[in-house]
Amino acid sequence: MKDIHEILQSTFGYTSFRGQQEEIIQHTLEGNDSLVIMPTGGGKSLCYQIPALVNSGLTVVVSPLIALMNDQVNALRQHGVQAAALHSNLSSSENQQVITAVETGNLNLLYVSPEKLMSLHFIDWLKTTSVCLFAIDEAHCVSVWGNDFRPDYVQLGKLKDHFTTVPTIALTATADANTQEDIIKQLRLNGEQKFVSSFERKNITTHCRPGQGRIQQIFDFINTKEGQAGIIYCLSRKSTESVAEKLQKKGLKAEAYHAGLAPHKRSQIQRHFQDDDIDIICATIAFGMGIDKPNIRYVIHYNLPKNIEGYYQEIGRAGRDGEESEALLFYSWGDKLNLQKFIDDASSHETFKQVQSVKLDRMWQFASSVHCRTNTVLNYFGEYKKVACGHCDNCLNPPKTIDGTTFAQMALSAIVRTKEQVGVNTLIDILRGSHKAEIRNHGYDRVKTFGVGRQTDFLTWSHYITQLINQGLIQLDLTDNSRLKLTPLSNAVLKSEQEVPLSQFVKQTFKTTPKPNKKITLNALDIDTVLFDKLREWRIELAKENNVPAFVILNDRTLKHLASAKPTTASQLLSIEGIGKAKQSRFGKALLSIIEDHLETLTP
Repeated sequence: MKDIHEILQSTFGYTSFRGQQEEIIQHTLEGNDSLVIMPTGGGKSLCYQIPALVNSGLTVVVSPLIALMNDQVNALRQHGVQAAALHSNLSSSENQQVITAVETGNLNLLYVSPEKLMSLHFIDWLKTTSVCLFAIDEAHCVSVWGNDFRPDYVQLGKLKDHFTTVPTIALTATADANTQEDIIKQLRLNGEQKFVSSFERKNITTHCRPGQGRIQQIFDFINTKEGQAGIIYCLSRKSTESVAEKLQKKGLKAEAYHAGLAPHKRSQIQRHFQDDDIDIICATIAFGMGIDKPNIRYVIHYNLPKNIEGYYQEIGRAGRDGEESEALLFYSWGDKLNLQKFIDDASSHETFKQVQSVKLDRMWQFASSVHCRTNTVLNYFGEYKKVACGHCDNCLNPPKTIDGTTFAQMALSAIVRTKEQVGVNTLIDILRGSHKAEIRNHGYDRVKTFGVGRQTDFLTWSHYITQLINQGLIQLDLTDNSRLKLTPLSNAVLKSEQEVPLSQFVKQTFKTTPKPNKKITLNALDIDTVLFDKLREWRIELAKENNVPAFVILNDRTLKHLASAKPTTASQLLSIEGIGKAKQSRFGKALLSIIEDHLETLTP
């Protein structure tokens, strides 16, 4: 068996695995199923790409978008890996070339859509090949609890009927506890082995602001990001065009992107963005899943996103190279009402609509939270943490709070005494001593905590409970009619072992806008910026010649290491992060020539 560390170094140019990558790869090579939850940019792809290079058979990768498949295939080919995709954009001759490569055993990875994979003709054909692994990317699409449910993904569970001994690895960047369990159930994963990485993105500073005057705030924000790549997500096509036009009038290189544009126009804009010819894309959420650009420095949400999963996935498109990045979100009640109307008017099943409504409420609670935003997200995904993150606006500029321990104990005690069977509104009614029929019929007017919080009005209680959920002291269980449950952090509060800070409820929350937090990021590398620019120019030209995105040649992080280390030999090139044997062989002479010429200019 090939050594996975040697493949990591020689093929992908990395000297060590990150996080749980090695454990996941070993687990997969042993023939086991697994569910991998790993944030965008965390290295999910290597978890199935390296097993594909170790195994002698074919790894089939399920991917939802053609653009995403093509980017992955292009990147792998640059590393010298035999990979291809089958999709509707291929000509008949291109299609046949891929089929022949599979049948002759000359392909390591084959990318397909779920619709293509689950067609009976395709399944029968795959049975004649030596499939050794199924990798299902964006696995949250299989679950009704996920943020992007797709019925075609549900059919993937039938793979177990046709390929009983072939392991499956399911991967996604965002899935809460409910979604994780549903993925395992729907895909019929054996052993239920989960690998859940931390959801914290320490290199991304997050800000949330009320939506008044948002366009001027965006101008002020972007003025600190001159020449850097960014995405601005808008709720409507009209908004993308309006924001892009206003940015253009300010002399910024911005374009609108949405599903209403002609396909060739969308492809052109996407390519210009990938090649750094455009700095800013103003887009609907139609843009992003197919983007693997590592040097996006910021993501702005012009409107409130529809759920935390989608929001967190979208901000993860910034800082994929690990460098400091920022996320700025604007929110307003108008945004929330519009999104709720979309849910109400949809033709979806009522259960799905109810789930989406609850998720929208949680998104609103996140945006309006006065506590650590990172911990709010971590708690949402079932990763409970108490220490402040230090890279969100609420940690950088903490709002004033009171000791809310007594309020927290009232709420938690009421949840315990009602056997975790009530939702938010009913809990508040119990605390305030309401004599509604529902309260009397369930005997809640006889529990010890009935009426203990009657001096506090309904809106203030709602504000407090929202914060308790955000702090991870209460769980909102979507699978149980949004009933409230205790968490591993609850007992310490009930036993008076931990204080709970709560912000006071203020009805007028949108009159003041926090000042922008300008975070200066310093790279630890001593980078020769002149050489870095020369390397970027070479990369752009080469990318155009090969008709691939610039970052597929070498990403910014690798160029920075080159501009810092200034290697002068082929062996030294292999010590640079992101340069394996294939890229050394292909680009080594050109890179060494550029560096040598540059060093000559520095000689007195």
